[in-house]
Amino acid sequence: MQNPIQTLVARPAGVFLFLLAAAFLEVLGDSFFQSALHRPSATPRWLLYAGGAAILTLYGFVVNLPHWDFGRLLGVYVAFFFVAAQIVAGIRFHQKPSLPTLVGGFMIVVGGVVISFWQR
Repeated sequence: MQNPIQTLVARPAGVFLFLLAAAFLEVLGDSFFQSALHRPSATPRWLLYAGGAAILTLYGFVVNLPHWDFGRLLGVYVAFFFVAAQIVAGIRFHQKPSLPTLVGGFMIVVGGVVISFWQR
């Protein structure tokens, strides 16, 4: 009998959900660290560091739970990470992507599609 995680990632929708969750966890953890670095007060800074560390640890577990081709996974994951980073940057830091960021990001996403769907 296969474990539930392997059953979930055996389908494209499951892989999509897993990678999307991992990307948002990593981006949120990173954003906590960025916020902590620019806080003048020590207590909120350390709370943000602790929160960022906890979220990044959870990310590490989520992205590595399934047994999958690690190199291929990270190639596809970069596309998810880029999209999640732009969403969090817009919502959390009120930053809009520049045209070069959008063009480069488009290439990243196309690369993820090529890695995902190119038949070997």
